[in-house]
Formats: sequence, structure tokens, C-alpha cells
Amino acid sequence: MNRRHFFTGSLAAAVTASLPASAYAQLLHSMTTVSSSIVGNTGDGAEVEIEQAAVEELKGALRGRLLLPGSDGYDVARRVLNPSIDRFPALIVQPSGAADVQNAVTFARERGLLLAVKCGGHSFSGKSTCDGGLQIDLSSMRHVRIDRGAQTAHVAGGCLLGELDHEAMAHGLVTTAGTVSHTGVGGLTLGGGFGRLARKHGLALDNVRSVDIVTADGQLRHASADENPDLYWGVRGGGGNFGVVTSFEFQLHPMDRTVIAGDVVLPIERAKEFMRFYADYSREAPDELSLDFIMPSAPGQPGVAIIHAVWSGDPRQADRVLAPLNRIANPIANTIGAKDYVALQRTWDNSDPRQGGDYLKSGFVYDIDDRQIDAIIDGFEPHPDRATNFFFQASGGAIGRVPVDATAFPSRAAINAPTVVVSWNKGVDPDPHIAYIREYWATIEPFTRGFYINVEELSAGDSLVSNFEKNYERLVSVKNEYDPTNLFRLNSNIKPTV
Repeated sequence: MNRRHFFTGSLAAAVTASLPASAYAQLLHSMTTVSSSIVGNTGDGAEVEIEQAAVEELKGALRGRLLLPGSDGYDVARRVLNPSIDRFPALIVQPSGAADVQNAVTFARERGLLLAVKCGGHSFSGKSTCDGGLQIDLSSMRHVRIDRGAQTAHVAGGCLLGELDHEAMAHGLVTTAGTVSHTGVGGLTLGGGFGRLARKHGLALDNVRSVDIVTADGQLRHASADENPDLYWGVRGGGGNFGVVTSFEFQLHPMDRTVIAGDVVLPIERAKEFMRFYADYSREAPDELSLDFIMPSAPGQPGVAIIHAVWSGDPRQADRVLAPLNRIANPIANTIGAKDYVALQRTWDNSDPRQGGDYLKSGFVYDIDDRQIDAIIDGFEPHPDRATNFFFQASGGAIGRVPVDATAFPSRAAINAPTVVVSWNKGVDPDPHIAYIREYWATIEPFTRGFYINVEELSAGDSLVSNFEKNYERLVSVKNEYDPTNLFRLNSNIKPTV
């Protein structure tokens, strides 16, 4: 045994264990060595040299961490949930607060650096990381404060949905917060924000009362209905096009912690029957009933058909509302019953395979007819080397009662959001599986209009214009005002025209 190494390591461990988290972060920050200039990439793909002195100056201006290739934590920060995305930023800033975000944005703008912003890292196409640019990793900015009297939540920009659910529900309050608790609040909310309460309370973005946001000029702005209202309009549905949100203020709503929820599962051979039932049942569902239709198939397995139901209304009405679902004959399983809402929000956390890579396509539908059902079921092909998944997420309810031009989110009249996903294990050639999902989607796409920017791969040009419909022109106007050089471009990008 190397006794000197053992005692030195033990001493270091003892010292760091005794430090508060903020002091430990400062210690790690101080250990990042800037030994030379850095070659980075601009937003236009050109190489740019970043002088050693400039990197040192950035490091000195930060209270949070600056990570360079080789730094402790760099490989964790640069990664996103999709393992097939393997990119290497030239620099990573892990800000401790809004001032650090301002410094990072200013640094990137002054050098024209490609800029990525990471919250939960759920972007399927990897837009929260980059090659050769600057990544802002918000994972150090996680704090939720509940104002019980005002029924609001103040949520730091790097928070995950589970943190919001946990803190709000402790006061008997909720807001729409997705279906996977490790999703980033920012990524979900800025593009829309579906969830188990969306039909009842609207999208996550419909519950945003205000944001604090660092725009491309490095300024920290407050945006609400009364202050910078055009920016407030744009961030609710325009994605990350306008800056880095450092804080959200959400409207909360009273709700019992216990909901009635669960899954009814049928064999895949009954999928058409079950989807027709879902189409009729979801069309007439009250706002308090959230429904998803899911067809998952693990590698080498035929798959099953599932309806996932959540009743968040008066528990005395649950038996009546859920009776049609509970009357389905001969299910493989029926798990509907009383559930803790916060625990329910975590139940899908580990259902996403993400072992090697993922690819998906999505859209919105405004009706479900037999031709569409036939295309979905007939084209669904399990495979020994991939997980294949189709799902419908019910829209409607409160989502559809918001005027289309009230926020940037355009697809208010949709009744469902179909998505097809393929996932493969490490070492498997992804090309045939991506080709399959594209061919499969081509049979479903004619029934759709528009797409959900939070999950769809990058679309541009006419498709993006048509997706945002009449809201697109106003989005361009907001982009021209707050990001005229398109610093924030790793998103479903609204290109400035100035």
C-alpha cells in the first residue's frame, strides 16, 4: 500500500466532508487549472481561439464552477440523457446564480461562441450540449420557495420537476409538472409543459406568472404581464429562443395529495379495440381526468396496450368517471386505485430505457378515426434489438380554452399528441431503427398538424413557420428585439431577421 497516498487521500476526504456544499463547490472551482488558450467553435461553425487570460478572467468572475476538458465533473456535465449524444464543449459554466449566468452569456456573445443551456438534459436531439462551444449547466441552481398565502412557487432555473412537486404538495398545492420527475422545469415549461394535471390546470406555461431571464445582451430582465410583456408572451411556448430563465414564478392550485390512478393493460392483439375505446373515452373525459394510451414493446417482446388514467377531481366521483375503464373485460392487469400524487409523478422515472440511444417523432392530432388507428397499429413493429413505443397523450380541457394568441404555444385545439419512440442498446447499429421510425411516422404524419417543440427533432424553415401558425411573425419580432444575433440557436430556432 502507498501509505503516503492513503493518508493524504484520507485527509483530503475528511476536509472536504467537513465543508458545506457551497464551500466544497468553491474548492472544486479553484482546482480548475487554465494552462493555455482554448480553441472553440462559433455559432456559425468557425473555429475561434479563446485566450488563456480571457478564460482566467471568466473563472475569476464566477462564484460557481468553470469546467474545462479534464476537469472533475466535466464528463458528467457535458452529457445528456440520450447516450448516443457525445459532445464536448470547450467550456462549461455551472452558475451559482443569475450573475454567473450573465457573465457566461456575455462571454459567449462577445466571442460569438456556440451556446448550449442544460437543465435536466432531456433533449432527445442533444440541444443542451454542444461541440466546441460554451455550455451553461444549471444543475447548481436548484431551489423552490412556496408562498402558501399567494399560492405561488418561486423556482430556480435549474430545478427538476420532482423538486417542484415535492415542495408544493407539502402545502397541499400543485401545478402542471410533466410525467417524469427528473425533467428540467425550464425545458418543459418554455416549450409547453404537458402533464397529469394539464387538462385541469392548463400547460405548465399557462401557470407561469413571471420569469427572470438573462437575454443575449447579458441583462437580467423580469418578464410578466405588466413588465416586458412581449418577452413574457414569447417565453411561454417559444422554447429557449430568448435567453436563460434563472427563476420562474408559478401559480399553484389546491389539491388533495391522494388521486385515483393506475393502468389498465391488454394484450397487443386487442390494441385496435382498446384504441377505439380510448378515442371515444378521452373525447368525453372531464377536465379532471388525464389519459394516456401507450403501446410499449421491450426488445424481443410483442408489447402490450395500456391506458394510464389519473383522476384528480372529487374522489366521490371517481367510480362513476372511471367505470367504463374498469368494465374492460379480461385485462392482463388493472392497477387503478388510490395513489400518492408525488409518488405517482415518479413512477415513470425509470421506464425510459436510454441505454444506448433514442430517436422519436411527434405531432398533434385533432381527431382519431379508424384510418388513423389502422395506421398506428398495423405499422407498430416490435424488434429483438430495440424498444419500440407509441403513445397518445390527451390534450384538450383547460389547454384548449386558452386563446391561440395568448401565448406563443400554437396547438390549442389539438385533442391528442401522438409520439413514436425507438430506443436501442449500446453497440447496436442505430441506422435501421431510425429508418424504421421514420417510415412508421410517415404513415401517421398525414393525420397530424404541427409538432411539440419539446420533443421533436430540430425543424426549420417552412415547417417551423407552419407549426407556430399566426404566432410565428410575433415570435420573430420578439427574437429581433432580444436576440438579434441568434446567440440562443440550439432549439427549434426562430431565426432573427435584423
